[in-house]
Amino acid sequence: MSLPYLQNNWGLSNGLQTMNAAGSSGVGGWVELGRTTLGSTTSTIDISSLADKRYYMILSYFIPSGTPSVVPTFNADTGSNYAFRYTDNGGSDSTSTSTTNAGTFNQGYTPTFSIGNFANLSTKEKLCIFNHMNRDTAGAATAPARRELVAKWTNTSDPIDEFTLTGTNITSGSEVVVLGWDPTDTHTTNFWEELASVDLGSAGDNLSSGTISAKKYLWFQAWLDPTGGSANANLTFNNDTGSNYSLRYSVNGAVDSTLTSEATISMDISKRSTPFFINGFIVNNTTEEKLCIIHQMNQSTVGAATAPIRVEIVGKWANTAAQITEIDIDNPQVGVDYATGSKLRVWGSD
Repeated sequence: MSLPYLQNNWGLSNGLQTMNAAGSSGVGGWVELGRTTLGSTTSTIDISSLADKRYYMILSYFIPSGTPSVVPTFNADTGSNYAFRYTDNGGSDSTSTSTTNAGTFNQGYTPTFSIGNFANLSTKEKLCIFNHMNRDTAGAATAPARRELVAKWTNTSDPIDEFTLTGTNITSGSEVVVLGWDPTDTHTTNFWEELASVDLGSAGDNLSSGTISAKKYLWFQAWLDPTGGSANANLTFNNDTGSNYSLRYSVNGAVDSTLTSEATISMDISKRSTPFFINGFIVNNTTEEKLCIIHQMNQSTVGAATAPIRVEIVGKWANTAAQITEIDIDNPQVGVDYATGSKLRVWGSD
């Protein structure tokens, strides 16, 4: 699915992430550059000899033991050449300058899922956006924690060719995957495989992926257009509507709120009557709770006189016995539907 398709049919102009999922006509797109999966407890995860790509996406999932402190560095540089800014659980920003790493990943002693995006032009400082989430106490009765972090590496002469996570007590099953994208790429070995492409043919309350292949990593996007009033967007997996979900969220940068032992992950906390766009990533290991990092925006009132609304969400599904093989987005509001043309896309990879 190419960027022109999405621009023409979804009304999206900022389609960098979506374009990269598959590339134009299956050529180019995100390619796996390196991966390390731990088979035993260690203090370092390292991926070296990375190909020079204009952009990187890093998926990381680590399972800590004891008191972890996991930090990233690039190209084995441990000099005071980094600076970062972060916030935990929607609190006030903190900053660190002239540091020896790009900021701590973890906020606790339980499994952590992270998405990192990097601009990697060799002649410019390397700019990084990280979204981290921590499972916190197992089970849906406890909401996950989150950290937003932006960092820079001040090197202006080399591309990133090595990514290292250094810490303590990183246990077996932890993994880091580095993906790259470049506008000149012509490969056809795309990391992200399209698993579902759903367009509503008539107005309705449900967008379902149907049965999809079980993959370790999932990426989903949705464009929802309410008609007849204000709608919600409730996310469920494998048709489970028991009290097995919890989430933490912030609307327009406000202090975080939490919901626990929920029947869904609510991606639109307040009902909206105008279109919204959702972008989410999931780590989908069979025996671990499923951890989700989701960003949602709502158009709000038509026209440039009104700013859009943003919602940041981390959620978890407490199932530890099965992988996600179906994703559903539902509107529970009576008398309101998702309009014809509302869309759900799902990609996955192992």
